[in-house]
Formats: sequence, C-alpha cells, structure tokens
Amino acid sequence: MNYKLEELRKSEHPISGAEALVRSLLCEGVDTIFGYPGGGIMPAYDAIYHYKNDLRHILARHEQGAIHAAQGYARVSGKIGVAIVTSGPGATNAITGIADAYADSTPLVCITGQVGAKLLGSDAFQEVDIINISMAVTKWSFQITNVESIPEVISKAFLVARSGRPGPVLIDIPKDIQFATSPFEHHPFTEVLGIQQKPKLNGEILLKASDLINSCQRPMLLVGQGVTLSNAESVLLEFAEKTGFPVASTLLGLSAFPCGHPQYVGMLGMHGNYAPNIQTNQCDLILAIGMRFDDRVTSDVSKYARNARVIHIDVDKSELGKIVRCDIPIHADAKEALRALISMVKSRKLEAWLDEFRKGLQIETEKVINAQLFPKEGITMGQVIRVLNEVTHGNAIIVTDVGQHQMIASRYYNFLQNRSLVTSGGLGTMGFCLPASLGAKLGASSRTVIAVVGDGGIQMTIQELGTMATEKIPVKIILLNNEYLGMVRQWQEMFFDKRYSFVEMNNPDFGLIAKGYGIKYSKVVEQSSLTGSIKEMLEHNEPHLLEVLVVKEDNVFPMIPSGCAIDEIRLE
Repeated sequence: MNYKLEELRKSEHPISGAEALVRSLLCEGVDTIFGYPGGGIMPAYDAIYHYKNDLRHILARHEQGAIHAAQGYARVSGKIGVAIVTSGPGATNAITGIADAYADSTPLVCITGQVGAKLLGSDAFQEVDIINISMAVTKWSFQITNVESIPEVISKAFLVARSGRPGPVLIDIPKDIQFATSPFEHHPFTEVLGIQQKPKLNGEILLKASDLINSCQRPMLLVGQGVTLSNAESVLLEFAEKTGFPVASTLLGLSAFPCGHPQYVGMLGMHGNYAPNIQTNQCDLILAIGMRFDDRVTSDVSKYARNARVIHIDVDKSELGKIVRCDIPIHADAKEALRALISMVKSRKLEAWLDEFRKGLQIETEKVINAQLFPKEGITMGQVIRVLNEVTHGNAIIVTDVGQHQMIASRYYNFLQNRSLVTSGGLGTMGFCLPASLGAKLGASSRTVIAVVGDGGIQMTIQELGTMATEKIPVKIILLNNEYLGMVRQWQEMFFDKRYSFVEMNNPDFGLIAKGYGIKYSKVVEQSSLTGSIKEMLEHNEPHLLEVLVVKEDNVFPMIPSGCAIDEIRLE
C-alpha cells in the first residue's frame, strides 16, 4: 500500500486497534521504526505487514538494541525515534534504553504490547506492569484501555515526547485492544495540559542578563545539548562572535559549536580540556545554555565557579539553580533567548582573555596531547582518532560507546557539523554504540557514520551486527581493542593500587564473528597500516569492522579525580 496522508487520517469503516496504531504513526510522519515482535504485540505486527511499503521496520536482535537504534535515529535527524516491542521481557529489555533516552533528553515513543485486559493482574504469561516500571524514566507512561482512544493517545505521545525538554514516552497496548475495532480519525494534538512547549521570554530578566554580559571581563559560554535540541546552532555562533566569549562544551554539547572556531576552547568535565576547566574558577561570568551542570562537569560543586556570576538558560525550569547557584535564571528555549539577547549585547573582542585559554592548551599539548596523538611506540586511541579526523576532515558522525574510547573520541575528533556526536552521556550505557550507529545512519543516510567502540562495549550488543548486515546499513565500525575494561582499569591503577579486579578481557576472535554475520573485517596491529586501513574501511560501501589493537595500559588525561575541585585537574 502507498497511501496519501489524507487517506490515512480517517476511516468511516471500523478498523482494528492494530491498524489504528500504524495509521496514527504514519499520520505523525513516522517512516522508520525499530522493534522486535512477540505474542503481546503480534496484531500490531500484522498491521505493519500490510503497511510495509509506507513504514520501514528494522528488526533489531534485542529490544535494548531497538531502543538505542531509535535514539541514534532521533539524535541525528531531529525527529522522534519510534520503537515497538512485545510484553513482559520484551518491555523490560527496553527499559535500559528508555532510561538512557530520559537521561539524555532524547525524544522517543516506545510502544509495548501487553496481555489482554481481562488477564491484567493475573500474572499471565509474559505479563509485567510496565507502566509502573517505566514511570521513573519516561515523561509519560500510559496504558490504552479502549480502542477508540488510540489515535488521540498516540498523537499526545508525540507531542509530549518533543515538547519542552524532550524525552521518552511509553504507550502500553493490551492485545485485545489491538484486535478490537472502531472507526478511525486522526486529530493532531497541539496542546497538553501541564506541558509547556516553549516558555515565554521575560524581557526584564533578559535585560539584567545583557547588563552582566556587557560588563564582564572574564566570561565563558558553556554549551550543552539544549542548543542542538532547539536548533540554535547558527544563533549561538552569531551570539558568540558578537560577544567575543570563549566557548566550551559539555560532552553532549559537542558539535553544537564548530570545534575549529578560534573562540572554541574545548570540552568541559572530568576528562575535558585543561584550559576551560582551570579557567572556570577564574571566570567572572558563566553563561550556561541548555546544560544541567552534571557532576562530571562541576566535580566538587562547593568549589565550582567560585568567582563567577552565573546566567543559566534552560527550557526545563527544574534545572535552574538545582546544582549550581544561579544569579540570573532564564527559563526559555535556547534559540529564542539567544536571538533576543543578540540585539541587546555589545560587540566585543576579548583576545587577552582568550590568550589565557590558549596558554592552557599549550600546556596540555606538551604534557598530554602530543604523546597521545603521536606515540613513539604502539598505537594509541588518540592516534586512531587523529587519523580518522584527517581522513574524514571532521565531517563524519561519530557514535561512541562508553569508556576510554568515548573520552578520546570526544576530545580529539574535530566536529565541524551539527549533530555529529552521538553518545550515552547521563546514563553511560555500555552497549549503546552499535545499535545507535545503525539508527544514526538511517537518520542521516547521506553522511558517513562511524561507530567507535571498545572491546567491552561491543560485546554488550554485538548481535546488532546481524541487523546491520541484514538491512545492509553501511556503518563503519572502529573497534579499539586494549583487552581491558579500560576506564575501570584506569581507576583501579590510579586509586586502587593497581588491583586489577576482573577487568581483563578474554576476547573472542572478532574477525570470525564478523565473518559469521557476513560483514567485512580487517585488523590493524602496526602504526604503518593505520591510515590505509581506515581509508579502505571508509571506501567500502557496506558495513565494515576494523579492529585496531591499541596500547593495553594507556590512560585518559587530563582527569579530575572524584571529589576534587575542577581546577585540581591532573595532567598525569
């Protein structure tokens, strides 16, 4: 079937709840969903079969993979990711991905099947109370109890997922509701009680903020993912260039501001760059936009930004003043607030202040960066990312897992385009990378998508190689293999007297696994073959797994030890 939208919106003849679900998704503009069938969701899958020319379904190999794939799709496309799974273990397997999306403000709609309404509460086969389980990690969880409400509930789910601070929504549909019939009519939701899509700007508060911005001498602008979520990248660039502010980024804020810009001073946080961390406590003004002052950014909050006034712009009012005292809280959409402020601030150059950051970069380069990017022996993770950056010219989408490789990729890849980093920030979910990368490729098909993953993380969701192969999704995978759970090992080395407790990996033959899935594989063990192998991987037009054996006991520096102040950052 290839329906026109107007044909889908209304049916005078009764249709099943399962078909009503599929039609509702299509009416919301969905063209790709990720999922895994089972008994509790089988009627919906039967409906998908009849609409498979209109709606592409990607069969994941695990429900957690389906959610991560939907996250990757959402993060690069700016659309809402959609996943559909069955009841019981299908639904509970999805919870980790949903929690990850909640932590990182990723808009998702997750549909779960459920046992028939008459069986609810009876401990029926594959019954689980997914509404109560999911409530803590969703913006809204709802169980549909009558077939007539399906189009209204699905439309509301999409509005809630994308409104204000985005996030995941879960809709549970009992099996008998999927079989039941009713006339169908889709009316898009435009307003939900209690859900404010964009707060109204307060001119008086903006005026106070502009006064501080115009009078400060040592400011820093902190960029979070909220800039990307509000599509404010171009406005941010205009604001930064007018004010002359140094610009630093959180992990999830990377790629919202071009890393090659002369005012960009690096990444914040535990493994961020030396200069922005040190200078945080020298600032007289912090302008934070769409970020939440996560503990990995602030470290010991009692010693954070001790000399600075703080202006915080965020669409989520609960974040204002929650972690860091806030002199001027601005409850607003980042794009709207920045656009308003541009006309209120002075044009300035702050070269002397920017020079202080450049001095910090020089110190970090001499003590950390040169050794990581240009090792004398062996292959470091930093060297791999340096070569990758040179070959792709900073224009690829980088998807990472969690650990040392995540920090290295974030530090050394030169992100020049928007929506170019997809990683698990708030929850730190190992296993995120592979499925998220295939979702990212489907969400941005014209761009090169490179999965950077460790030997620990890849084995959490390695079965999603099957999804890539079956669907012919041409993700390029760089497996940085140090035969350790590297970040845990680093902490054990530094803070537990090198008691390496269960962190050494006895890895399988990744080449044989790739061959089993029908995926091209190559391996690098010498520096001399690194550049050629990366180029060969990128030229291959199907999925490709490149394994690189890197230095086993290498550490990520700089590092702020747990409990220390942000300016107690260590370079060794």
